Amino acid sequence: MALPRLPQMSSLLRQLQRVLLLALLGLLLAGGRAAARCSEPAAHGPLHVASPDWREQVIYFALTDRFDDGDASNNDQGSGEYDPTDPARYSGGDLCGLRRRLDYIAGLGATALWITPPVAQQWWDGSHRYGGYHGYWAEDFRRVDAHLGTLRDYRELARALHSRGMYLVQDVVVNHVGNFFDWSGTGPTDDATAHYRANPDSRPHARPTQWPFSLNDPRRARDRRAAIYHWTSDITDFTDVVQERSGQLAGLDDLNTENPRVRRALRRSYGDWIRRVGVDAFRIDTAFYVPPDFFADFLRADERAAPGILRVAAATGRRDFLAFGEGFGVERPYDNSVSRRIDAYVRDADGAPLLPAMLDFPLYGSTLDVFARGHPSAELGQRLRALRARAGDPQRTPRFVDNHDVDRFLAGGSEAGLKQALLLILSLPGIPVIYYGTEQGYTVQRAAMFAGGVGAGGRDHFDTQAPLYRYLQRVIALRRTHPVLSHGLPEVLADNGAAPGALAYLQRDAAARALVVFNSADTPSLLDHLATGLAPGTRLHGLFAIDGDAPERVVDAQGELHLVLPPRSGLVWEVADTIAVPAATAAPTLEALPAATLASSVWIARGTASPGAHLAVVRDGDIAHAVTTVADARGRWQATLDLGGLVDADVAHRLVAWDGERGVASAPQSFRVAPQWRELARSDDPPGDDHGPDRGYRYPTDASWQGAHPLDLRAVRVLGSGTALRLEVELQDMVATWNPPNGFDHLALTVFVAVPGRDDGVRALPLQQAEMPAGLRWHYRLRVDGWNTAWFGSQGADAAHEGRALSPAPLLRVERDAKRLVLLFPAGSFGELATLSGLRLYLTTWDYDGAYRALAPQPAPHTFGGAATDAPKVMDDSAVIMLP
Repeated sequence: MALPRLPQMSSLLRQLQRVLLLALLGLLLAGGRAAARCSEPAAHGPLHVASPDWREQVIYFALTDRFDDGDASNNDQGSGEYDPTDPARYSGGDLCGLRRRLDYIAGLGATALWITPPVAQQWWDGSHRYGGYHGYWAEDFRRVDAHLGTLRDYRELARALHSRGMYLVQDVVVNHVGNFFDWSGTGPTDDATAHYRANPDSRPHARPTQWPFSLNDPRRARDRRAAIYHWTSDITDFTDVVQERSGQLAGLDDLNTENPRVRRALRRSYGDWIRRVGVDAFRIDTAFYVPPDFFADFLRADERAAPGILRVAAATGRRDFLAFGEGFGVERPYDNSVSRRIDAYVRDADGAPLLPAMLDFPLYGSTLDVFARGHPSAELGQRLRALRARAGDPQRTPRFVDNHDVDRFLAGGSEAGLKQALLLILSLPGIPVIYYGTEQGYTVQRAAMFAGGVGAGGRDHFDTQAPLYRYLQRVIALRRTHPVLSHGLPEVLADNGAAPGALAYLQRDAAARALVVFNSADTPSLLDHLATGLAPGTRLHGLFAIDGDAPERVVDAQGELHLVLPPRSGLVWEVADTIAVPAATAAPTLEALPAATLASSVWIARGTASPGAHLAVVRDGDIAHAVTTVADARGRWQATLDLGGLVDADVAHRLVAWDGERGVASAPQSFRVAPQWRELARSDDPPGDDHGPDRGYRYPTDASWQGAHPLDLRAVRVLGSGTALRLEVELQDMVATWNPPNGFDHLALTVFVAVPGRDDGVRALPLQQAEMPAGLRWHYRLRVDGWNTAWFGSQGADAAHEGRALSPAPLLRVERDAKRLVLLFPAGSFGELATLSGLRLYLTTWDYDGAYRALAPQPAPHTFGGAATDAPKVMDDSAVIMLP
């Protein structure tokens, strides 16, 4: 479009007319662009709707930039921030893309959509070479980010959701903005400028554009007086509550949330999204990093100019606005320290309400351990028992199996385990959250769903016939048609304290009762003497089974059930009517054990049964590996048990004699073992050789990597007890900068095991761009880092695929003072071996963050340097260790 010729006039008037004409041209162009921008028809739903019964909702969580690109014209904003081949940059997903896929989301059964923060972002942080595509690096909390669309697009999304009877959940951040400055000090100082350094490569703006968050330069007296920020360095000790609440998290500029001006600005900013867009709930990021009392003010402040969020919501008709916080932390088994911290953000010390709910990270951790890593099912049972004692309303607590901050479940677990985990969160009280891509079998944390996005492989992934999509439809329908699953509190009836196996709980409300049973093992499990608490003769009507059907069952004369559970099963029964039951059948007996702890690796079990009865002597429910025997003419029996493969002296094992033909079991016996470890091999590694294959590799440049050598192997010691193996790995340094649940980070240790006599196996080191040394082929592979333990078989493995996920994974223990990782591989970890002799082990070090960390010619803050991008991702490795 050509500009009209300007008449002769003063220079000032000519400049003014040009400005006005350019502005008019911009509006015309913007209007034309808006008309062609998003092809979705206008939505006709209401902007404001009443709050739902949150107990009945199922949330679908989408990382907007990675979900769908409905408007390609907003992808590239010209700041070098857009590259759909680079996981650190924008891919192109937007609000229009979300709207055009609502039928896909609703078809799954979800009733609410949670989106990552849509606010204007720091698009690119050159100091860390990473972008704000994810939404958590705000520069203006009031504006929609240009990559995602416009305010109109956001309102249209809300209307489209509401027209379907669905709800909008917006992710919000109150702890920090983007990384606009660094603070390099190590202690308090009266000089706020002493350690300040502005980020030299922040795009598109050098500082936040929203007042008062723009007051971020302590070199200016006005900014210092405003005290909008904590002038502090990064958190280095996550056990120090002062650091946690005032330090920078991963370099992000920490807001002074004790400051009334900051609190007021945040209330105004986020209240406007409810008023202007019709948001129905908030998920609040990084809640642990602000004081708990902040949330009393944020939600309930009685200030006319900037009322609390719950007051704003109520004024729009939302009387039950849900605000749930993120308290990131995974507990060790049977530990409740994170749970207590989470509860402190729901209720204060006097019992006054703070946040209505918090994401259930403790349950997530135990779900992953049990269903992906093969931990004893009792670890999950303990979490379920604890629900009754937790603060807040368990029926409004969001529960999940993976999200954008942790590895995908399928990164280390099997599809069978994922199905169990999904059934668990959908058969418990609380609000189930489904992370986008889970229904398509995603293994990569933040891969795109649309063809043009990063990691999508050039095709869309909105397949409504995908097996996991169809499975989720079934499970969500089960929850919706049987409210007892969402309204009741679980009463744990049985679990397995020694191994993968049974977990059973009863759900009850005023109208119904349902029995939910899992077998987390990859082999059949015996669940004997299940005390149901139901009347003898109670009939159980099958409602659901992960595979096949849940057959009808009847409670016996003792009020018990005896079940042989298929591998990886999940079953749901409805308590129905009562029928007559026959008299009880005589059960076999099992003689008392000679001691509570058995030192011998072999023990003979004895007992009585009906003459000629065929018995299985079952340890820890593992009926697939039971020792079978037959009672003699006098009804006596005995069986020789091999206990040499049991590795943990702290675990109580359970033994029972099972008469499968008659469906009866002996009273159980409990025992422990004292494993006899002997050293099989040791390999010492020279110090200072953590520099890659050609000794030219360098660590990343971020400060957290400096001064330590966490990838430097020092020694590997191998011990055996029967066919169980203990691996002790000593390191030069051990760090835990990012507060990882496993107690260390900046290290991914990968262990490869070659089994003698096998002609299969894989030479490639998956995802590490290298091969096994000396022509070896591996058959089993362990990847362990600060957040995950993943155990694989070589089936399906190659350079780009990790192989078949196995369970149970080896047990990990961390001895920080000794800088040692201890890995316990139970008997059977390497197949049905008679001996460990001939096994060969090979270990490598690198780092892992959703994938093995990148390598480049020059190091970057979180990229290794010193070699081509396709060079081996091996910083240090062991010699090949062959067991005698």
